[in-house]
Amino acid sequence: MNPERRSETTTSGRPTDRRPALIDVETLFADPRFSSPSISPDGTRIAYLAPHRGRRNVWVRGVEESHDDAVAVTHDSRRGISTYHWTDDPRFLLYLQDTDGNEDWHLFRVDLDAPDGPAVDLTPMDPGSRVFAVDAETTVPGAALVWMNPRPLYVDVYRLDVATGATTPVVERDDPTEFFLLDRDGRPAWFVSKDGDGTHEIHAVDRGTGERRLLHRLDGPAHPMGVFVLPLPDGSGALLGDHHDSDDLRLLRLDRDTGERTVVAAVDGHSLDTLSAASDTLPPTVFASRRTGEVIAARFTGDRPQVVAIDPHFAEVQAALGGLTDGVLGWVSSDVAEQRWVATFLHDREPPTTWFYDHSTGEARLLFRDGRVDPADLAPTTAVRFPARDGLPLHGFLTLPVGVQPRDLPLVLLVHGGPWMHDTWGYGAAVQFLANRGYAVLRVNFRGSTGYGRRHLTAAIGEFAGAMHDDLIDAVDWAVAQGYADPQRLGIVGGSYGGYAALVGVTVTPEKFAAAVDYVGISDLANFLATLPPFVRANMTNNWIAYVGDPDDPAALADMRRRSPITMVERIRTPLLVAQGANDVRVVQAESDNIVAPLRERGVPVEYLVADDEGHGFENPENQVMLFRAIERHLAAHLGGRAGAS
Repeated sequence: MNPERRSETTTSGRPTDRRPALIDVETLFADPRFSSPSISPDGTRIAYLAPHRGRRNVWVRGVEESHDDAVAVTHDSRRGISTYHWTDDPRFLLYLQDTDGNEDWHLFRVDLDAPDGPAVDLTPMDPGSRVFAVDAETTVPGAALVWMNPRPLYVDVYRLDVATGATTPVVERDDPTEFFLLDRDGRPAWFVSKDGDGTHEIHAVDRGTGERRLLHRLDGPAHPMGVFVLPLPDGSGALLGDHHDSDDLRLLRLDRDTGERTVVAAVDGHSLDTLSAASDTLPPTVFASRRTGEVIAARFTGDRPQVVAIDPHFAEVQAALGGLTDGVLGWVSSDVAEQRWVATFLHDREPPTTWFYDHSTGEARLLFRDGRVDPADLAPTTAVRFPARDGLPLHGFLTLPVGVQPRDLPLVLLVHGGPWMHDTWGYGAAVQFLANRGYAVLRVNFRGSTGYGRRHLTAAIGEFAGAMHDDLIDAVDWAVAQGYADPQRLGIVGGSYGGYAALVGVTVTPEKFAAAVDYVGISDLANFLATLPPFVRANMTNNWIAYVGDPDDPAALADMRRRSPITMVERIRTPLLVAQGANDVRVVQAESDNIVAPLRERGVPVEYLVADDEGHGFENPENQVMLFRAIERHLAAHLGGRAGAS
């Protein structure tokens, strides 16, 4: 758990400072010069994201070409692009964009034969409606499947003609809590519903008659983000994430005829990694063949994530890719022939690196490595574990600053969002920024985090501002007991649920932390639930209602208020930094306003940042820089870390 570079000692016995120079905030939080790469279906071109007009945009180049030869095919100057899709037509590429972080995603088309032309909005909808998902490479030529909600409460499926923009309904929902899964031809193949207590029910759908046949039931609260179900291309069954007879979440095959379940991929003591349920920009739970649609590998959690090959051909490819780097495979894409591959690897001491690999020739070459910061100046991350006060095993990650003795350091507890997500090993700009400023950085997968088994997940039921918070306190107490952290210089920083956790930290345990940062965090659980978009509120049975309570139940509502920082605001005496996006539709601005106002009235130190062009999190580089400069000043003033010139 010690850093690779330590302070050296002089002949007098005093430590020599070997800390690296301060890394510019602008360097760490600038948009990467190459990210989210993928290869075209025919294997001749690579698309990726890179800066253009001050924002992340999509660029395209030949597989043998460099960025000097690439062409920017999108031209957004207001907000960066995160998600794009190849189509089966080499002329067109699709991408998603919202307005200033409001999450009203629309699907746009660009013409690669006329890359300077304007993008076409293929999904014009009223405010409050959005595109949720896109399958741009179906077996229907020239078509994409699009999940969107022109009817705000219902997410329906449409077949979109990419060339003309014409849409045809495929599945329209009668109940917003139910949904169909489609086969590769875009026909309903499976149906997922919930019974009265939230149990997920999985039905096979007869393609001819539409008749539904119940095959399997899954405990609802054990799947708070929904069930992972993926139809098999041959129609014989489906793959699903299921605990089955284990505490671990495993990948199983559900037979369409018999309902029998068999294990397809499992790692003893580790769960299927479902981070991608929270965002399609995170590493995928499974890799699928571009040629057949079959799942070829699955990702599992661990001290370092593990990718388990299922397909023999991909096992060969993975073995070859594994010889290129000691990183963890994050994303891969291939041509339809599955010979040419683009693979992106995760590391802890540098941003992701990307390689090109030709399986037919064995040729491999580095496509991109971000050289703006020397990895030797960045801090390694180590997996740690310790028991909670009630004995529940806790797993986390510790990052110690480079060049100093790892003793009595100022510590930042960095709390993840969700809460149904998890921290994982890999590179994080925020983590490296804090470590570079001299802080030990501790991230803990408190109860309720995904990825560590059913018991760990469901132990959070009824424990908001309770045992979930105790886990965080137990984590910093562990770091203090190990000698890493100075108990007088502890800070707590988090976004979304992590922002709520930071506010709980300075209300429930106001004596514990010397500084706190609440970034788009919840202050009032009842108001948060009441202001969620309608399609979200319709699907809260197994997450917010199961874990926190039903806001329509007076007793549960009273309990929510008891667990809400807004009702304990008078306890806050810790210096606080609050950051909020004005267009946040998940945690509305009132959640931050209502904390800041009474603190200012009482004279409690609080700095408040509001970005008018952001939503649930700051995306634009200048706002990231603004935020982390403020965090740098705030923590330096109250925890004593390093700070650069403002």
